[in-house]
Amino acid sequence: MRRQWAARCILGLKESSPLRSEWESIGVVKKITVATSGGGVVAPHIGDDVWNPWEDEQADALSALHKQREAFRQYQERIDKNRPKRNKVQIWGKAAIGLYLWEHILEGPLNPTDIHTQWREGEIQVGKIDFSFYTGPAVIQGHVPLDTDSVVLVLNGREQQKISYATRWLQHVQTLIQFHAVNRVAVVLLGSERCTNDWISPYLRRHGGFVDLLFLVYDSPWVNDKDVFQWPLGVATYRQFPVVMPNSHMVSSTRPFLCNFLGTVYKNSSRETLMGILKQTGLDKECITTGREKWLPQETVESLRRYQTALAQSEITLCPVGINTECYRIYEACAYGSVPVVEDMVTPGGCSAARSSPLRLLKAAGAPFIFLKDWKELPGLLEKEKMMSQEERTERRRRLLEWYSSFRQQMKDRFTEVLEEAFFKNS
Repeated sequence: MRRQWAARCILGLKESSPLRSEWESIGVVKKITVATSGGGVVAPHIGDDVWNPWEDEQADALSALHKQREAFRQYQERIDKNRPKRNKVQIWGKAAIGLYLWEHILEGPLNPTDIHTQWREGEIQVGKIDFSFYTGPAVIQGHVPLDTDSVVLVLNGREQQKISYATRWLQHVQTLIQFHAVNRVAVVLLGSERCTNDWISPYLRRHGGFVDLLFLVYDSPWVNDKDVFQWPLGVATYRQFPVVMPNSHMVSSTRPFLCNFLGTVYKNSSRETLMGILKQTGLDKECITTGREKWLPQETVESLRRYQTALAQSEITLCPVGINTECYRIYEACAYGSVPVVEDMVTPGGCSAARSSPLRLLKAAGAPFIFLKDWKELPGLLEKEKMMSQEERTERRRRLLEWYSSFRQQMKDRFTEVLEEAFFKNS
């Protein structure tokens, strides 16, 4: 600093000045010349360094810039620290109930939209989880682009052929675990209608396997809300039943029919009893009823249209038991605001026979259904239905649609919260 001051001062001295000569002779500064060529002044030399008259100002500017950058870096670190951590989960839909999970519960998009496409996929953020979903015949073992170590596998275990297929997928995931490509696994399982699901037991972590969580359809006695959770059957997506968006017309319109039942009527079943009662009392004329003797796995475009029209034009939907009390018809009726009338009886098999069964999950959620112990009660129920005002029917419909929307939101929250707790709590 002193040399810089001296250099500034000497520029103001005449070349013949004794002080200037003295400073040059003792080496405070080298001999100074002022050049006119090149259009500028040759700077005085401070020792071996070129003097920069703006050095202090530049140093201050650089220091301020450094402080600003450091402050911004610390700000970014605070933002990153406070930003919720996102976790990735892939869902492999190898059973039709995967579409109910993805489109109806998680409300995720699917591309392409064509339901007949061999490969479909989608992404959605729910809570702290970034979900990706893959489904379709072309989604095969070893060809899913795995970008996470957390996988949910959606499987069908209703019959032996389906179980064999599901087992192959479980074995594939087991191989991925052995190679450390996957660490956390959950299974959503369309289980046996008689709740006989012993085949999957060895794969559960509590039995020495690798499946951390099991979401299981029907009132299985395995459900403990720790590692086994009950899951809703949902609508028949395998028959292309769509996502139905409620509207004001659905709530307030006058529906021309009291009830509906379109389905397979098995010999010596309660469905046969139901159809007989409707015919004997003449109430079949006030309801849309179509019975068939043989179950058909697929709907035609026309049969699906007729079925949806029946739901949309009926006040109530009759839901007799099949192999299990829980059936697709219950959820499909809810989607159209047609109150399910449920045969409240436990079916034979290994499902829970506790007081809360059947339909344990739906009852716990406060489902606004009509429960009958015997179809002989139906004529009296339909007489009461005739006496209801349009305002009462509209209000009941509104409550049902709101409940069904709330139920799906509850399932969405529950699914994601269970995954977050089991998969990512300690990560």
